[in-house]
Amino acid sequence: MRTANITKALASRLPTEPMTLAFEVTVTAVQTLSPTFRRITFGGYSLRDFGVHGDPLDLRIKVMIPSTAADGTAVPLPAFQTEQPGWYQEWLAMDPAVRGSMRTYTVRQERLDAVYPEIDVDFVLHFDAAGNGGPGASWALNAKPGDHLVLIGPNNRAAHCVTAESYSGIEWRPGLAQRVLLAGDETAVPAISSILESLPPYMSGHAILEVPTAADFHDLTSAADIGITWLSRGMARGRPRAHGELLEEAVRAAVPVPGWVGVTSADPAGGLEHPPAEPEHPPAGPEPEDVNIDRDILWETPARMDAEAVGPGRNPDRPAGALPFYAWIAGEAASVKELRRYLVRNVGIDRKQVAFMGYWRQGKAEL
Repeated sequence: MRTANITKALASRLPTEPMTLAFEVTVTAVQTLSPTFRRITFGGYSLRDFGVHGDPLDLRIKVMIPSTAADGTAVPLPAFQTEQPGWYQEWLAMDPAVRGSMRTYTVRQERLDAVYPEIDVDFVLHFDAAGNGGPGASWALNAKPGDHLVLIGPNNRAAHCVTAESYSGIEWRPGLAQRVLLAGDETAVPAISSILESLPPYMSGHAILEVPTAADFHDLTSAADIGITWLSRGMARGRPRAHGELLEEAVRAAVPVPGWVGVTSADPAGGLEHPPAEPEHPPAGPEPEDVNIDRDILWETPARMDAEAVGPGRNPDRPAGALPFYAWIAGEAASVKELRRYLVRNVGIDRKQVAFMGYWRQGKAEL
């Protein structure tokens, strides 16, 4: 006990490393992957300090989209102290015409050991019928090599600092699980793609990805025994199909009631035009707390539940990752909310086995 106190006292006197840094980068390449996806490669010597010392998985970063001046040039982002806890408030206090916009993206691939370090970020080109899109999509559509901007991401030196906390930009934590389910819409495709590339051969399960059109399907690789199903939202009865409809049907087919906590060997995409009626079964688990997705962010992960007080039905004595099945669900918040209710209430899956993340909300700008 005394040794632990001494260690703690010594650690409190050591210099600390900030978990996040601002990285000034340059666009080095632009690649159109499909009608919905555009890959932007960012390079810069500052990226020598970027990273988490491991696979990027679903690593999230902030992309600072610059404002545009009257002459069409980008407005440089003023310097601010991302090393301090209040950096976000400092950024918010800036003039919006100067600070630009902040959006969250996933690191698709990284080449940080190269002489000139680079990372790839896949942007989703979301535009409405009138051609209007958010700041991130609009910037990516017009991005070209030589463009400059700022990224906010993990400081790799913090991994060696005993007083640093873990970087909060990664949610994929399957623990001891050997069967997994990954499901998401186009905004989750980069993260799912990155996770699949990291999985070991002994894992099995399924990845289900819903995208706008079949032209957005692309090859994904994994050493694990993972069945990969692409779903094209497309049209239904002459109108665009509802966002998340196919994804919800496929997950229900892959993880049926009651109490099934693995992934079936049947093709989740099979029979989606005439899905079987849901069996009449009583609820297998508790009703999850309601989340107002128009006001709050739906973000419930096993790591967060371990760190917070847990209520009835959450198995507080069983750590996250102790069970053989793990699911990772991300995308539009309304769809994620429906899947959360189905998996927790109807199927009865322990909430410490699933990460539910509302990446965005239709009709609402997200950071």
